[in-house]
Amino acid sequence: MGSRSRARRVAAALGFAGLLCAVLGVIMIVMVPSIIKQQVLKNVRIDPSSLSFNMWKEIPVPFYLSVYFFDVVNPSEILQGQKPQVRERGPYVYREFRHKNNITFNDNDTVSFLEYRSFQFQPDKSRGLESDNIVMPNILVLSAAMMMENGPMSLKLIMTLAFSTLGERAFMNRTVSEIMWGYEDPLIHLVNKYFPNMFPFKGKFGLFAELNNSDSGLFTVFTGVKNFTRIHLVDKWNGVSKVNFWHSDQCNMINGTSGQMWAPFMTPESSLEFYSPEACRSMKLIYKEQGMFEGIPTFRFVAPNTLFANGSVYPPNEGFCPCRESGIQNVSTCRFSAPLFLSHPHFYNADPVLAEAVSGLHPNPEEHSLFLDIHPVTGIPMNCSVKLQLSLYVKSVKGIGQTGKIKPVILPLMWFGESGAMEGEPLQTFYTQLVLMPKDKCYLFWSSSKKGSKDKEAIQAYSESLMTSAPKGTVLQEARL
Repeated sequence: MGSRSRARRVAAALGFAGLLCAVLGVIMIVMVPSIIKQQVLKNVRIDPSSLSFNMWKEIPVPFYLSVYFFDVVNPSEILQGQKPQVRERGPYVYREFRHKNNITFNDNDTVSFLEYRSFQFQPDKSRGLESDNIVMPNILVLSAAMMMENGPMSLKLIMTLAFSTLGERAFMNRTVSEIMWGYEDPLIHLVNKYFPNMFPFKGKFGLFAELNNSDSGLFTVFTGVKNFTRIHLVDKWNGVSKVNFWHSDQCNMINGTSGQMWAPFMTPESSLEFYSPEACRSMKLIYKEQGMFEGIPTFRFVAPNTLFANGSVYPPNEGFCPCRESGIQNVSTCRFSAPLFLSHPHFYNADPVLAEAVSGLHPNPEEHSLFLDIHPVTGIPMNCSVKLQLSLYVKSVKGIGQTGKIKPVILPLMWFGESGAMEGEPLQTFYTQLVLMPKDKCYLFWSSSKKGSKDKEAIQAYSESLMTSAPKGTVLQEARL
């Protein structure tokens, strides 16, 4: 009798233990993903207590601006109506420093800030010096000529005389430093005197003069503290929720983030949207592939073919028109009415006639496409390379002698790439606090359940990639061990 009683008690105990395990399993299936999600959200929200706050405030990633100029080889022949020929010069590399000031937390779950930038030339990373001379179109002269194209002939003749008196020509020979950070030009003073609203600047003119030692405008973004569904999204830029540069509400919308962090728990169906003050518009990148950066799982996002497509190829872009060939965007409405165009370098992914119209251009995806590698669980960039080109529409303007017989052409001025990759101590800190710590919880959850929502899909991909040990020789090897 005693042995039977003990057997019943053991069976009962085993049954209770089995029931307890089943109940715990159900609780884990329900609770663990929520716990993981809350932990990650707590770490990536914009809050002084979050692990990523200092990373957001003072970006630890070393950013570099690499600039390539299109040196015009045959300016005299262009004035006679011949095909332009250019030679790529560079890169001229600058270390970019960023820091946020005037950080103000608002009552509506947003934070406002100004991000300041400064640039420092890096001769050891450059192919050339800032004292190098570059022949390129005289943006001021040719832009003013285009603005006067439909003006009275008498005014055009006066402008021609003024250009001649000031020694202005259609092409100029300037140093890299002058083109980048500004040069004195008597034409600026003359134009500001008689046409005060034509140029938005009063002193020196340079392509990057307004970006150095300045801010990119007042951003107000959602912190995600009270409502994580809007984390990092832009609420307003310079106090407005949409711009007025373009000709449709859709194109004027300020969408996405400020371009530094995105919402966590990404899936291959996610996209990267951000507002770029320099481009005066919002941009959307699309998922391409999974990858690894220093042993950390990433999603790579790239520009879609429609990013700079014209309205006839991609109707939603009609608001950015007046358009020319597909693959270039007219930014004259936000660049003092100058006929400037934005595109990928060397007119990559654009209508082939654009590159064929200028000798010396060789578009290819390896050198001229852009990408962002994002850690999908936190939404934090690991590695990025954003490349854009600035071009000027030039042509002969009847009545303005300096424009000669220039045939209409989109002439590239320069292209630049902004790149940065997390490395060193910031990378180790990121891995330890935001990747390694949630690892066991993710694995525990996915050992218990194979089903899940989009959040679970992201966690699964994240967890599975972490099951592989760190590659030998990476900076994270010791941390992973």
